[in-house]
Amino acid sequence: MQYPNLFPIITLSLVITTLFLIHFPSSSYADNEEYLNCSAPFDCAGIQNLSYPFWGSNRPNYCGHPSFELNCNTDAPLIKITNLNYKILDVNNVSRILIVAREDYWNTVCPATIINTTINFTVFTYNSATTNLTLYYDCPTSYSSNQPADTTKFDCSINGSDATNYYSNSTVANEIATLSGTCKYKVKVPVLQSAAEAESNLTEAALIQAINGGFMLGWDANNSLCDRCLGTGGQCGYTTSTSEFTCFGSGKSKRNTVPLALGIAIGGGIAVVISFVIICSIKRGYFTSNSMVWWKRDAKDNHFKTEEIIKSYGLLAPKRYTYSDVKKLTNSFKEKVGQGGYGVVYKGKLPDGRMVAVKILSASKGNGEEFINEVASISRTSHVNIVALLGFCYERTKSALIYEFMPYGSLDKFIYDKGHPITNCHLDSNTMFQIAVGIARGLEYLHRGCNTRILHFDIKPHNILLDEDLRPKISDFGLAKLCKTKESIVSMTGMRGTAGYIAPEVFSRYFGGVSHKSDVYSYGMLVLEMVGARKEIDSELSQTSKTYFPHGIYNKLEQGESFVTLGDITEEEEDTIKKMIMVSLWCIQTNPSDRPSIGKVIEMLEGSLQSLQFPPKPVMHSPVRSPQDSSTTSQSQNPTF
Repeated sequence: MQYPNLFPIITLSLVITTLFLIHFPSSSYADNEEYLNCSAPFDCAGIQNLSYPFWGSNRPNYCGHPSFELNCNTDAPLIKITNLNYKILDVNNVSRILIVAREDYWNTVCPATIINTTINFTVFTYNSATTNLTLYYDCPTSYSSNQPADTTKFDCSINGSDATNYYSNSTVANEIATLSGTCKYKVKVPVLQSAAEAESNLTEAALIQAINGGFMLGWDANNSLCDRCLGTGGQCGYTTSTSEFTCFGSGKSKRNTVPLALGIAIGGGIAVVISFVIICSIKRGYFTSNSMVWWKRDAKDNHFKTEEIIKSYGLLAPKRYTYSDVKKLTNSFKEKVGQGGYGVVYKGKLPDGRMVAVKILSASKGNGEEFINEVASISRTSHVNIVALLGFCYERTKSALIYEFMPYGSLDKFIYDKGHPITNCHLDSNTMFQIAVGIARGLEYLHRGCNTRILHFDIKPHNILLDEDLRPKISDFGLAKLCKTKESIVSMTGMRGTAGYIAPEVFSRYFGGVSHKSDVYSYGMLVLEMVGARKEIDSELSQTSKTYFPHGIYNKLEQGESFVTLGDITEEEEDTIKKMIMVSLWCIQTNPSDRPSIGKVIEMLEGSLQSLQFPPKPVMHSPVRSPQDSSTTSQSQNPTF
């Protein structure tokens, strides 16, 4: 009897042994009670899939941070912060933001005990979308006939008797300073800024509604340590006895460490046994050489999984290159021209002499989700304002995308540097305007020009490339989402995008559904960066008086002040900058329905400044970022979007 080549058998044994050695340490903590308990998310009073730092109900305290104990026996989860209970209305684990409301003020403005809001700022921080309403209780009755400016009177009994009470937005507190000194109680109640500024004087019912809407808190419960722990396959937790962060299953705890020698000894023994059994089975005729090809086929199927997914989109796939080809194109990755969250970009040259940008993708999450998104999205496009994908490479763990080369790089270099490093020049107002229109046309094509609507979800200066004519091209489709053209609202889990450009509804569904209007918001923030409005406003604010920069822009626009500080410009150029700012302020409205479609944006940009309606004041924005990070309006106020 002729036996098959034993090389596949030995290889199989080594593979199994390797897998065992890799898995063996994790198995030691897979059975660990803390790791198992903390691995499973839990639900609490209607909010699902909660995990660290939250604990409570059936979830042990070592699975969470001491400051995040939840009471789940109510209509909404309750969390105690210092001496007050707060209802949790929404949780965003990605951006680490809570929307909470004071329980004692729920559906009332007359709590049993009047207590000022206190927050543990070692753990929590006010999100910049949060502001305070100031409530004044038991004020002199003389105010009833001469109500202070910018206040609203509301009814509430104090100690069983009627009292005069007022509330006001804290921004006008200086105008009602006399209330602070003469009213018996003063309470600051946080609310969302959008609710506080909906009207100049809220009714009592609107006050209750604003408080019920809650406010935003960011949290830090050893966030960086937890991210590191999750990255190693562990689970975040807390050692209650020492009040220290713990990573269950990270291999740092002695109880979870398996001696390497023991693992090798057991693994080696298993390899010998498996090899012996397989060889004996072949000799007895149980296995044939044909029966050994299954593992090869399985490996091959896995290798081409991404390619099969791409083909399922019905694409005309771009040219495929081997990794060896990619090395030749880039001269062994000699010239690095950029780097982002999904990989490094190198300059290369095709055999026909065309220059290309080659993005080598880092190890992808979700079985190559970013790679699939990019190829599936951009392969559907053909537009002068969308970067062209010329080819791709996919070989097991190595993947690359090959684009047309943009000699002037990304737009951020013109915005944040003192002129572009190549040209040492700033963008004049006309060039900025043409770039803004070009980006809008590219977005309009993605939203309406393709058979499948493409939502980009990461519009920012770093993802706008400029060709030799300074023509903008939208790039980086790693976070893009494909949807049916007629869909207005899309389903999406988690948060996508870059802080500062993310529409409010993307990081919390409290603000509405995610749609093409989410890209419009990002576009508006991008254009404000382009015209330098943010930099100018930020420079006018002291370190202790930082505010949401569109508020400063809006105030300057409302007062007719100039936005240009460098050099002399014509009246036409000034009007161009003001028009870009006005359109941007429409784009960043809190309510998605108040924003224009990107097609309407183009129409507004190409029209006259005088034809534009003055936008409402923006009152909401996405989580803040550093500048270089890679209100209800009536229908009669709004243009038809």
